[in-house]
Amino acid sequence: MERIIIKAPDSVSAIMVGARWEAVTKLLPEKGVVIITDKNVFKLYGKNFPKFPVIRIVPGEESKKLKVIESLAGKLLKMGIDRSGFILAIGGGVVCDVSGFLASVYMRGLRCGYVSTTLLSQVDASTGGKTGVNLGMIKNVIGNFRQPEFVICDTAMLRTLSDDEYMSGLAELIKTGIIGDPSIIEMLEENYARVILRDRGLLSELVARSVKFKASVVAKDEKESGLRRILNFGHTFGHAIELQESFKHGFAVASGMELATLFSYNKGLIDKKVCDRVISLLKKYGLLSSYNMPSGIIEEFILHDKKKTGEYIHFVFIEGIGIPCVKKIQLTEVIDFYKKLKKGK
Repeated sequence: MERIIIKAPDSVSAIMVGARWEAVTKLLPEKGVVIITDKNVFKLYGKNFPKFPVIRIVPGEESKKLKVIESLAGKLLKMGIDRSGFILAIGGGVVCDVSGFLASVYMRGLRCGYVSTTLLSQVDASTGGKTGVNLGMIKNVIGNFRQPEFVICDTAMLRTLSDDEYMSGLAELIKTGIIGDPSIIEMLEENYARVILRDRGLLSELVARSVKFKASVVAKDEKESGLRRILNFGHTFGHAIELQESFKHGFAVASGMELATLFSYNKGLIDKKVCDRVISLLKKYGLLSSYNMPSGIIEEFILHDKKKTGEYIHFVFIEGIGIPCVKKIQLTEVIDFYKKLKKGK
């Protein structure tokens, strides 16, 4: 088990990679705990949950809505949960997002902790304190920052994921390698069979490397005013593809990373060798799916992107594997690039 500490200005968060999830009982208060999970996770692990009240939500993006937060808050109130309460999320990215956001606003803030059950959540969603819900078709536009006191990443839980869920998380792992830790890319290139077989030891090492990199970024820029923007690599195009094409998050981000890599090549920031290496790895793991998104849809989504400032957007490019760069460019440049690429196809 590896323990990784995130020190933010007002909080400390411990990420435990490789720990057994059942050990969470030792980290909880004796009373005032409420567990939030989804129906799928409860079926798999519910019989071994700590002996506290459990609230189950619908799996997936359908639960990332303000009306769900309102409903959950009402249930906490009926249970008599006050400011001394503690929310334990057991689930993937949606459960952690919803639970963290609820913890940030109920009674102006409760303590919380996560047991992260998916690869996507372990390498991305559960680390860093970002929480949020969607507004209509726009992802995470209503949100907050709330650092969990702890996150348990038990890679043994990844064995119960569907292939799509597992591969979706793998895309975010690749993203971390592209922008921050080239050794992740090398390990994925050299250990395809072990990754596909979900080798627990290898996954624990990959998750730990990913969390370490993200922790180093979050410690320097918790509220995404500068450096933390690099974690959005592939997400400007990816979020639009996710919502328009109904792709799982990781597959959409993979397509977004392909576009961002091609955009980087188009601007002369990387050579063809780097461009081909990134796209080849995404193809190797079967993460790139065909999509047919009209240019007008891209324009609509980018106009609502959280990274937008007036007529400009902070777009994440790469200058090499492990070398991200954020450039403030005009929205029209992003839209024009996509139009030209689509026309060329």
